[in-house]
Amino acid sequence: MNETIIGIDLGTTNSEVAVVISGEAKVISQNDEIMLPSVVGLGDDGALLVGTSAKNQYTLYPERTIRSVKRYMGTDTQFPLGTDTYFPQEVSAMILKRLKNIAEDHLGQPVQKAVITVPAYFSDAQRQATKEAGEIAGLEVVRMINEPTAAALAYDASEKEHKKVLIYDLGGGTFDVSVVSMQQNVIEVLSSHGNNHLGGDDFDEKIFEAIQSHLMEQGVDIAEDSKAVARVVRAAEKAKITLSDHPFARIEEEYLTTKKGHPIHLSFELSREHYEALIGGYIDETLESVHTALKDANLTVSDIDDVILVGGSTRTPLIQKRLASDFNLTPRAEVNPDLCVAMGAAIQAALMSGESVASSLVDITPYTFGTSALSELNGEHYPYRFVPIIKKNSPIPVSKSDVFYTAHDGQKAVDVMIYQGEDQDALNNILIGEFTVEGLQDTPANNPIVLALNLDLNGILTVTATEKNTGLKKSITINNAMSRFDDQQIDAAKNRIDALLDDKQCDKSSSHASNQEATTKEHQVVVQANALKEKANSLLPDLGEDDQEDMIDQIEAINDAIKANDMNAIKIAMDELSDLIYYVET
Repeated sequence: MNETIIGIDLGTTNSEVAVVISGEAKVISQNDEIMLPSVVGLGDDGALLVGTSAKNQYTLYPERTIRSVKRYMGTDTQFPLGTDTYFPQEVSAMILKRLKNIAEDHLGQPVQKAVITVPAYFSDAQRQATKEAGEIAGLEVVRMINEPTAAALAYDASEKEHKKVLIYDLGGGTFDVSVVSMQQNVIEVLSSHGNNHLGGDDFDEKIFEAIQSHLMEQGVDIAEDSKAVARVVRAAEKAKITLSDHPFARIEEEYLTTKKGHPIHLSFELSREHYEALIGGYIDETLESVHTALKDANLTVSDIDDVILVGGSTRTPLIQKRLASDFNLTPRAEVNPDLCVAMGAAIQAALMSGESVASSLVDITPYTFGTSALSELNGEHYPYRFVPIIKKNSPIPVSKSDVFYTAHDGQKAVDVMIYQGEDQDALNNILIGEFTVEGLQDTPANNPIVLALNLDLNGILTVTATEKNTGLKKSITINNAMSRFDDQQIDAAKNRIDALLDDKQCDKSSSHASNQEATTKEHQVVVQANALKEKANSLLPDLGEDDQEDMIDQIEAINDAIKANDMNAIKIAMDELSDLIYYVET
């Protein structure tokens, strides 16, 4: 029996330990927690706390808690803890020792050896400090591998096709980007670039500053209150996580501090739009590193086959949006960005032990789900621009939400159309559900409506639209949302039908199927046309006489086209009515 070698991702915010069992990489959990917070501290009784218990006490006793130590690896910084001080590698050893114990409890045997990952941009001093931390923890560090190499292994341990892959790794405290060449278990790092002091902690700091500014406006200064600062730091991190999936984060602290003997309550709402403006400069900096790494590898964006996301901070939607725009590729995140490095380390450990390893992917959605909205398409105003909410290749189960706004004053209802597909024009995608939220409050335009989509492992999609200011909501459940043809099946079906038509062998049943498909698409167009008419009718009372006449003419043009069942005429009339609505609203 080969000696078990564990794989460890020693992270800034969280750390994980993984092992290959029966050919599959598995991240080991303890007490249902798969990630160990990279936090150490001393309890009330002087006992050493590592992980969740240390993180939980941070808001109460920040002076005896240490976090984000990875940022200090390779330096002579010393951290006070009780009556002693500790170097970064000693603090890291406390975390590694706990991970070692977790692995031994799970495996039921002693563990002596480990593969530990480090950022590709770590210096020799930082790597040496990491190795020393392992030795202090009682582990023989048989190899240190770069985090992007580990991530690549987790995705394509048995990839046969030769690929050029860009790995964008943004964790809690470090950022690096690597360009790698991958083929049949051979992963060659062609170039790396990054910043050892840029990560999610910096995002937290920007949110912290926004909250601090809000408090200062109320005459509350928490700078000298370490416990209040710790509470706001923790609240900022939670808000960042919330904003990855939702358009707003409500930051509440029942008791933050006191002012002149009176308790101070924190209540602050941060929008994703505001948050993205705060961190935009950091994202720009990471993308500059991306292009530097490409240049160093003598490659361009068009040479890259895949972009892989690593690190929890890559859940930030702005990062995914910017990368998708730059590379014209959907970034891959099938393997949990928090876990893929540990899984890759375990795979490397297993390969060193002579074990065979299977590729490690989780369930994903093969489709994008979203809605339609008034926006621009191809430089023109268009009422049916597709807005993705849950994107293709997202691990499931998944919950995402986004915010939309009413288009005109006093709008009492919104029609919600849910589509499956990838086309920017919603009408070219598949309409899988629709409903109307009625009874909205009588307010000016831009009343926020939050649309939330929840997709479970069984392909059941739950959609909820909520008027943010009142809590008015309506939901639908779409069963078997993912039971559609995939691209390959669609192409095969097209080829079969084309062959039948060419050979003039189309029988009644195939004719019926084609008519049914056409009827479905026609129904979608008519539904959209009626929704547009409803909106136009709601605008009529506020228009001048000439504009009213023009609007009525366009509404009648749509009615005539619907009666004639002329799809082309309906679409033309819809475009003209959309332009008119845009004109009167602006």
